[in-house]
Amino acid sequence: MRALFGQRARLRWLHLILGGALFMPYWLVGTVVMGPFLDDAAMFSGGLGVQLGAYAVALPLVAVTALFPLARPMSVAAARTLCGVPADGFADGPARGRAAKARTAGWFSLHLGTGALVSGATLALPPFAVAVMGLPFSPALRESEVGRFWGLDRPWWDWAALPAGLLLLLALAATAAAVGALLARLAPRLLGPSPADRIAAAERRAAEAESRNRLARELHDSVGHALSAVTLQAGAARRVLDGDGADLAFVREALNAIEETTRRTVGELDWVLGVLRDDGRTAGDGPGPGLDALEALVRGAGPGVALTVSGDLAAAPEALSREAYRIVQEGLTNAARHAGGAPVAVRLDARNEEWEITMENPLPERPPVARPHGGRGLRGVGERARLLGGTAEAGPVDGVWRLAVRIPR
Repeated sequence: MRALFGQRARLRWLHLILGGALFMPYWLVGTVVMGPFLDDAAMFSGGLGVQLGAYAVALPLVAVTALFPLARPMSVAAARTLCGVPADGFADGPARGRAAKARTAGWFSLHLGTGALVSGATLALPPFAVAVMGLPFSPALRESEVGRFWGLDRPWWDWAALPAGLLLLLALAATAAAVGALLARLAPRLLGPSPADRIAAAERRAAEAESRNRLARELHDSVGHALSAVTLQAGAARRVLDGDGADLAFVREALNAIEETTRRTVGELDWVLGVLRDDGRTAGDGPGPGLDALEALVRGAGPGVALTVSGDLAAAPEALSREAYRIVQEGLTNAARHAGGAPVAVRLDARNEEWEITMENPLPERPPVARPHGGRGLRGVGERARLLGGTAEAGPVDGVWRLAVRIPR
C-alpha cells in the first residue's frame, strides 16, 4: 500500500499529471492537424482513432519544444521536487551540446507522453470503477444503455462488480506507481550532467576557490600587517617608557603610527567584508588600497622604514597598483615579524618595461623558525606576482633578507 499510495508514489503521480497538463496544448494542435483528414463528425466524435492520431502528431512537437533552453531547467525543477531523485543527479542550466539536447528532448517527450496517458486514465477510470461497484445496488444502471453497451447487465456482475471496481482502481494506482518509478530511474540518465556540464561546474568551482583564495590573501595581508605593525610600535613605545629619560616625542610618534595603521586597516577590512557580502563581486574588483596609500603604509610601519621611488607611480594600472601595495605590505609584515625594529629599505622602480619592487632588511641574529612552503605571506606574494605575469624571489642575499618582485607593465 505504501508503494502504491505513499507520499513518494503520490508525488510521482502528481508529476505525471503535470506532464499530462503540459501535453494538452500539443494534443489540441494535433487534433487541428488531423482535421483535414477527417470529416466534421469524425473530428469531434472523440473516437479512439482520432485521439491516437492527435497523440502521434503531438509527440514530435513536444520533442522540438524541448530543444529550447528553458526546457531542461523546467524539467529538472519538476523532477527534483516530485520524483524523489537526489538533487546531485541533475544538471543545472540549459542543455549544452547536441547529446544533452537530445537527452532533454527524450525526457520531455517521455514525461509528457506518459503523463498524458496516465492523466487520461486518472480522469476516466475512477468514475467507471465507481459505476461498476454500484451495479449491485442500482438496477437502473444495469439496464441503462451504457450498462448494456459494456455488458454490465449480466447476472454475474451482482457479485463480481465490487471486487472488479477495486481491482480497476488498484491497477490504475499500480500503473501510475510503475511509470513514476521508471521516470525516476531514467531522470538522472536523461537530465544528468553531460561532460560539458561537468566542465562548466568545475570552472565555477575553480572560480569560487580563486575568489576565496584572493579574499583570504586580502584578509591575511591587511590584518596580519596591522597586527605586526601595531605590536612593533607598542613594544617600542613600552621600552622607551620603561627606560630612563623617556622620549615622549618618540612615544607620541609611535602612538600616531598605531592610530593611523588601525584606521587604515579598519577601512580595508570594511572593503573586504563588503566583497564578502556582495556575491556579484570578487576580491579583484573595486578600488581597494593602492600605491596612492603607500606613504601612509610606510609611515605606519615605523621610522626604520625608508621608501625610495623611481618613476611615476600614478601611471600604474589599477590592478598593478593594488597588487603592488599588497606586496609591499606583506614585505613589511615579514620584516616586522622576523626582524622587528631593524631598518627596512623599500625601493620601487617604475622606469623600465618591468616594475621592480625590492625590499631589504638585515638578517636577524636568530633565524626564524622555518615554516612549510615559506608561510602564507610569501606564498601570497608569489601568487600576486604570477597573477600579473611577474615573478617573486625571497631569501638571504649578501647578509640581508631580500624580497624582489618583477611585474611587467
